Amino acid sequence: MPTAEIRRDRWGIPHVLAQDADALAFGQGAVTAQDRAWQLEVARRRSEGTLAAAIGADGTDWDVLARRIGVDALARRAYAGLAPATQRWVGAYVEGVNHARGAGLATAPELDALGVAFGPWQPWTPLGVLAVQHALFGAYPSKLWRRHVAATLGDEAVALLGRETPQTSGSNAWAVTGALTTTGGALVAGDPHRVIEAPGVYQQVHLVCTAPDDAFDVVGLAFPGVPGVQHFGHTGPAAWALTNAMADDQDLYVEHLRRDGDRVLVRDGHAWVEAPSHRERVEVRDGADVDVEVVVTPRGPLVVGGPDDDGPDGRGAGLALRTPTRVLGDLGLEALPLLLRARTAADVEAAWSHWVEPVNSVLVADAAGTVRRIVAGRVPARAAQNRTGPVPGDDPATAWTGWEPLPAVDVAALGGFVSCANDRRPGDTEHLGSDFAPPHRAHRITTLLTGLLDGDGDRGGDGDGGGRVGPDDCARIHVDTRLGSFDVLRDLASATAPASDAAGAVRERLLAFDGRMDAGSPDAALLSAWRTALVRRLAADPALAPLHRPHGRPALYASWLDVPTKVGLALETLVLRGADLGLDVPAASAAALDDAAAGGHRVWGDVHVLVPVHALRPGHPAAPAVPPAAVAGDIDCVLAASSVPGVSEACSRGPVARYVWDLAERSASRWVVPLGASGRWDSPHALDQLPVYAAGDLVTVVDDLAQTEHEQVVTTG
Repeated sequence: MPTAEIRRDRWGIPHVLAQDADALAFGQGAVTAQDRAWQLEVARRRSEGTLAAAIGADGTDWDVLARRIGVDALARRAYAGLAPATQRWVGAYVEGVNHARGAGLATAPELDALGVAFGPWQPWTPLGVLAVQHALFGAYPSKLWRRHVAATLGDEAVALLGRETPQTSGSNAWAVTGALTTTGGALVAGDPHRVIEAPGVYQQVHLVCTAPDDAFDVVGLAFPGVPGVQHFGHTGPAAWALTNAMADDQDLYVEHLRRDGDRVLVRDGHAWVEAPSHRERVEVRDGADVDVEVVVTPRGPLVVGGPDDDGPDGRGAGLALRTPTRVLGDLGLEALPLLLRARTAADVEAAWSHWVEPVNSVLVADAAGTVRRIVAGRVPARAAQNRTGPVPGDDPATAWTGWEPLPAVDVAALGGFVSCANDRRPGDTEHLGSDFAPPHRAHRITTLLTGLLDGDGDRGGDGDGGGRVGPDDCARIHVDTRLGSFDVLRDLASATAPASDAAGAVRERLLAFDGRMDAGSPDAALLSAWRTALVRRLAADPALAPLHRPHGRPALYASWLDVPTKVGLALETLVLRGADLGLDVPAASAAALDDAAAGGHRVWGDVHVLVPVHALRPGHPAAPAVPPAAVAGDIDCVLAASSVPGVSEACSRGPVARYVWDLAERSASRWVVPLGASGRWDSPHALDQLPVYAAGDLVTVVDDLAQTEHEQVVTTG
């Protein structure tokens, strides 16, 4: 019977070796279940809408959403649509997970503490896990905020409070052609930005298939629970990286509904048609079960509201969600086995042509010297009004009419290097979206690369060589801490008249500050204290009082609708144009100087500490205790280890991995994750990368099996 060998390097990273692709997937599934049992159990339950049965009421809101949008049904449908070979490959991964379960190897302290068994996986479960990773990653939650702003302050306020800083932005990626590097091969680097979870969002893996007619050898980062390597990988002759393209690919439709006996009817054009509906029950541990009505209109499933609702959308109204994955019944998984086998940039590009959503900006390079920037996914063609917020479901003018063409370009034509940072790029992604990240990170990366290529960049005294870019340079770019919004904030401080001597001293320190959010900087902490006070005072300004009215949306969307959070994210725009909303920004700034002066002495790392999110709330007896780690950077830095200005100075969102892929020699590549390779808190590899990550360093990618140790052989069948 086919077997897979599992090996480990010094960081506990799994290296899986097998003689065919299916046996390799089996081995990857088995080792993932051993390393990440708790994480896989949570992921499976999220995909099936049964999380609350394990963890209690904290999982209820998610379960209700998962049932309403039909995550499990979508996973089954997408699995049924896979090519037979891909179905077999995914099934082999599931068999590996279930093998570890049957052998009693899929254990975790959280499961033991809760008395929850590791449940069986179905063939489609990996597709459900993939769907869960992207369920709230799209544009639709932001449209709820726009609707709330328009309803309370008017349409003209939407742009002022919807600054280009969606809560999902923060990722960076850049590529440099071999003609401009010290190694002679292209360099691809980046850092995906998400909620920092414990265990980590990504799993570092090395997958080696030795089949004579289907050999491949890939290092990369995988979602635990999904086979292969998804967003960031290096096959030896080819490598890729991606960032969210910030495309607006999801729509919310205002639906008018009524009951007709046991049926639910929805207005569709000038007629009333039946909207298929049924009820499901969400089991809640130590609490009352919750009944959920699932209603699907011709546009898609209702995510809020319903025929009996009397909420912000009107009596008998709800919002239906339309997404490309649901329209197509496709989660893009066909891309994954093709990525493993990619040898050229063209192979990678062809693999990504199968992707659906979220829409990604992908940087691709190969050993032959090709470097490309492409956009991968599906963006619906429809009226411009669909991007401004929820639109009428019964209006034919809001219907989707096809798919937008997606751009691609050779990086050599762009001067030999390129960066992507969720930014608005005219001629590339601008026409695909509405909300983009501010330009600061993209501009800063471009400035740093340009300085290196001009020979005057800061290499910290041990650079790779003037006029070219090397792996060490990329590692330093990852952790650049210059705050992109600092110039606007400093100008505000300069124009603010302090009301006291203490406030004047704060102002003078802010004006002398260099804007670098280093962990050991007292001035970075002072800037944050002033910024926090400024946000809180602006959020409490009577001009914004209507925003604080109850929004009537489920608690799941609270962070997208929280006024201080949104004011903090829009602060740069409000500093410049807050008067248009009636805000007295100078007065708030002056008062904030006094607030900051009253604070204690500290450095940025005292308050800007890593706080990973666990499925169990802090303080739960089964939740792990992750030691506090001071981290540098902040929102709008290249090192986007973000705090939420005005809400919290702690960091729970930031780079969930950092990597540098070297196309000249893969063994010269580097990477790191926030915590470690293992999701078991009793493992020495649960937290061993945390000090490296917090220090801004990387570890060397091990792709030589001679530098690994044999752990076990797992047998399929």
